[in-house]
Amino acid sequence: MALTLESELLVEDSDNERPKWDNKFQYLLSCIGFAVGLGNIWRFPYLCQTYGGGAFLIPYVIALIFEGIPLFHIELAIGQRLRKGSIGVWTAISPYLGGVGLGCFTVSFLVSLYYNTILMWVLWYFLNSFQHPLPWSSCPLALNRTGFVEECQSSGAVSYFWYRQTLNVTADINDSGAVQGRLLVCLAACWAVVYLCVIRGIESTGKVIYFTALFPYLILTVFLIRGLTLPGAKEGLVYLFTPNIQVLQNPRVWLDAATQIFFSLSLAFGGHIAFASYNPPRNDCEKDAVTIALVNSMTSLYASIAVFSVVGFKATNDYGHCLDRNILSLVNAFDLPDQSISRDDYAAVLSHLNATQPTRVAQLLLGSCRLEDFLDKSASGTGLAFIVFTEAILHMPGAPGWAVLFFGMLFTLGLSSMFGNMEGVITPLLDLGVLPRSVPKEVLTGLACLTCFLTALCFTLQSGNYWLEIFDNYAASLNLIVFAFFEVIGVVYVYGMKRFCDDVQWMTGRRPGLYWQVTWKLISPLLLLSIFVAYIALLARKPPSYRAWNPQYEQFPSRQEKLYPGWVQVTCVLLSFLPSLWVPAIALVQLFAQRRIQKQQDMDPQLQGGHAC
Repeated sequence: MALTLESELLVEDSDNERPKWDNKFQYLLSCIGFAVGLGNIWRFPYLCQTYGGGAFLIPYVIALIFEGIPLFHIELAIGQRLRKGSIGVWTAISPYLGGVGLGCFTVSFLVSLYYNTILMWVLWYFLNSFQHPLPWSSCPLALNRTGFVEECQSSGAVSYFWYRQTLNVTADINDSGAVQGRLLVCLAACWAVVYLCVIRGIESTGKVIYFTALFPYLILTVFLIRGLTLPGAKEGLVYLFTPNIQVLQNPRVWLDAATQIFFSLSLAFGGHIAFASYNPPRNDCEKDAVTIALVNSMTSLYASIAVFSVVGFKATNDYGHCLDRNILSLVNAFDLPDQSISRDDYAAVLSHLNATQPTRVAQLLLGSCRLEDFLDKSASGTGLAFIVFTEAILHMPGAPGWAVLFFGMLFTLGLSSMFGNMEGVITPLLDLGVLPRSVPKEVLTGLACLTCFLTALCFTLQSGNYWLEIFDNYAASLNLIVFAFFEVIGVVYVYGMKRFCDDVQWMTGRRPGLYWQVTWKLISPLLLLSIFVAYIALLARKPPSYRAWNPQYEQFPSRQEKLYPGWVQVTCVLLSFLPSLWVPAIALVQLFAQRRIQKQQDMDPQLQGGHAC
């Protein structure tokens, strides 16, 4: 252990300049708030439902044990031991790895841009929830006031409010459109809230996190209790968790499980390294890593139950309306008495009429009413939050109140994740001394937030939704996998496994066991390499495309599949690989610098002797 303590890499424990958490609970809440984000609410339930319900938990748990927790432990341990942000940590381990820190910083910056844009939309819906009836409950009148807007009648009031009244989206990404004033105001408000919360780093976020991290659990519990009492909740949960083991033969299931764990824990962003750097040096980081990872996964399951109980209610409601429309058609066509066909009797009556008068039944063009079809219409991402769940709320008594709670929950959930993203941006800037020490931290934080706000203005354009999808799909995915790979390689093979284990033993009082050492040295790097290769293969399978909202499309309201134009494809490639290029770029700079120094030493033996001294 003496070798580790004497190393010049380590910062003196008596360094009192670095801020510290007020207490352990504050730190845990900050990490949980960063890890538990919008993806736990709108992506994990969708993956469970898509990939065989309960069967998806098998690859998910395997990825958690052999990929998520080991990598998470590395980030918390190395940040706590070296007491630096992402750039400082990897530069201290080896100057050749400085690009990993710069890459993490770059990705945190890019993700902050579009993540806060989602909060902009959430804030817009939240503000619109304080009215009755809700503005997305019915279509607006046309200009001639004699009927409803045709686009809304074709697509439905909920979709119309999202695509037209909120985004006012263009039909093609080449048409940028104008900046939407209402969204611009909401974006400015969101960045102002973020700035006020992170203005003094963990000294300010540590106070706010008690609310932003705990409030979503309260609202989730309220939605869970209410959802379980709604008709159709049972059907939604059965559909969600009914296992289909056959789906495990699909490699995409394993890839999505691994990437969900990876992004759900917010690995390789640098935020967790920054948070851990404010811990006492002898904090039990191993216990923290396991606890936070398990809380994150249990939150995903908890959210799935709450979400799909409400989705099941919506599907059952839509299924009932479908039956009612068909029953009305049968009653009118066959001159049957009103109320003569109930929903329960519909299948038997239809079967009888099909057998006796098939031609007349065929002419009615009855809708296909299967509960499974309506349950299949669940979505992920913005589709779940702003369309599926929003429509489900309309059918609940006291809809405005539930809308306020739902969007308030999403806002606080996203806000606590933004704290971690901005910590991954601001802490490296502070460690690098970008501004003189005489300049207050509040100024640097303000400049960072202002830069992010100005850069994110592109998302307030009418084409902004298309660009957000591009950033979401390409800015982080491959880059984070690359950085995580170099993180584990850097710690295990550059910093040294023995040295790292010595550090962990000094911090926790326990030496990492066989599980940790095998996963760090072999399993995690191989898993990351496999995910990287599979991801590249997936991207190369077909050219990148997007789904446009086009009222002129002949199959509208289905979204029109379009290929990205060439210049946008180039942008996708740049977003996918540019942050990763920091790694070889910094390594080459260091290599050339070392060679130049060596050359100077060879030319001047006196300099070499002085250097040796």
